[in-house]
Amino acid sequence: MDQRLYEALQRNPIIAAVRDDGGLEACLREDVQVVFVLYGDLCSIAGIIGRIKDAGKLAIVHADLISGLSVKEISVDFLHRNTQADGIISTRVNLIQRAKELQMMTILRVFLIDSMAYETALGAKNLRPDAIDILPGLMPGMIRKLHQATGLPVLTGGLITHKQEVLQALDAGALAISSTAPAVWQM
Repeated sequence: MDQRLYEALQRNPIIAAVRDDGGLEACLREDVQVVFVLYGDLCSIAGIIGRIKDAGKLAIVHADLISGLSVKEISVDFLHRNTQADGIISTRVNLIQRAKELQMMTILRVFLIDSMAYETALGAKNLRPDAIDILPGLMPGMIRKLHQATGLPVLTGGLITHKQEVLQALDAGALAISSTAPAVWQM
């Protein structure tokens, strides 16, 4: 795992996931060290990331959610050359591979909806992203199982809104929790 990401998550295992300007404003006032950017377009993404970097936080862009980016590797090249993004989140292996080539932080997002999705997640062992981000985050048993099976750091999020859910995920082996809920950022 990228040392900067690891150290930031050791300081605070809560990741602010922002999906609009209001969420961005709120997270900049919080003690979170890492921000997942879940919104924006080709015209706005550099400014969004610039504000996060100016606040001294790591900016990781969910490349699949930025309007105007394609599913091709050139999208990662664009983020690398034209923004200050520290890394990407993606469900797409080709984007993760390209980001690794560019020495960006990489997080493979997996929606664990069934056993086939779990088998796909096991493929991350060979891909070697900095972390796997599994959603939804309310499955401590799967967090533990996937971490043990891949040996990779596991992040989780989705539907986590209470302190007990955060603690259960962390106890199961998650390195960190991402959430769009400002109340979770303050836990």
